[in-house]
Amino acid sequence: MINMTVGEKIWQAAVYMILIVLALLCLLPFLYVMAVSVTPESEVLRRGIVIIPESFTFAAYKEVFISHGIGQAYKITLFRTIVGTALNVFFTIIAAYPLSKKYLPGRSTFLLFIVFTMMFGGGLIPTYLLIRSLGLLNSPWVLIIPQLISAFNLVIIKGFFEQLPAEIEESARVDGASELQSLWRIILPLSLPVLATISLFYAVGHWNSYFDAIVYLNDAKLMPLQVVLRNILLNIAAQNADSMANSATVSKFAVQMAAVVVTTIPILIVYPFMQKHFTKGVLMGSIKG
Repeated sequence: MINMTVGEKIWQAAVYMILIVLALLCLLPFLYVMAVSVTPESEVLRRGIVIIPESFTFAAYKEVFISHGIGQAYKITLFRTIVGTALNVFFTIIAAYPLSKKYLPGRSTFLLFIVFTMMFGGGLIPTYLLIRSLGLLNSPWVLIIPQLISAFNLVIIKGFFEQLPAEIEESARVDGASELQSLWRIILPLSLPVLATISLFYAVGHWNSYFDAIVYLNDAKLMPLQVVLRNILLNIAAQNADSMANSATVSKFAVQMAAVVVTTIPILIVYPFMQKHFTKGVLMGSIKG
């Protein structure tokens, strides 16, 4: 153990205290949102800022799930996030693997077209006309298919594949493995760190996205969670208090906070598990000499 002087110990303690204060400042807004969502309206009006409620009520959450279609929105968002992320990662890998081979005919031309899409887009109206011509309007697949492959993520995975030693695949070919077998049994296990990262990028993008649903969907039953949350935050202030169940104990502000909590908690729960996979992927993906 390193012996520290008194001054170094004081400095270290001061740094820890500053970090703790900053962490609390980052945590307080979320604690406030959670506290207000379970606090009766009378207590919120009396105390103003509530961090630790004196009494609890879950009427706001009941109001959100019963009256605002959060349950159906959860199903759509989970479908979009799970199925969309799986398809995103699959097709990104299928596109990135051959592009990582320098002997691929026309490789530079393909890469030029892909990078071009990162800097220039067709615009909203041409994209809408294309989606309509494909018959994807008012379909849950319109939330997945148009953004099936991210050019940025494809370039990242392609670069990772290029860094892997070519001798590994050459050894597999000598043993009689095909390209697909080499990809599935060798390349992908070595690429777990980047695949976990890209999967998280895709999943968070699907979970937080709402603009495409507003543009391409008309059926309220197909709206994802973020659109429903947006509608709650925009419209609940205009609602009549008499239309709310348990109006004596539930405030409109509490319903807003409850909506924020139910749409934020799931993605926060995912992060620790993804972090675990990051660590595991680094260990499995390391190349032993």
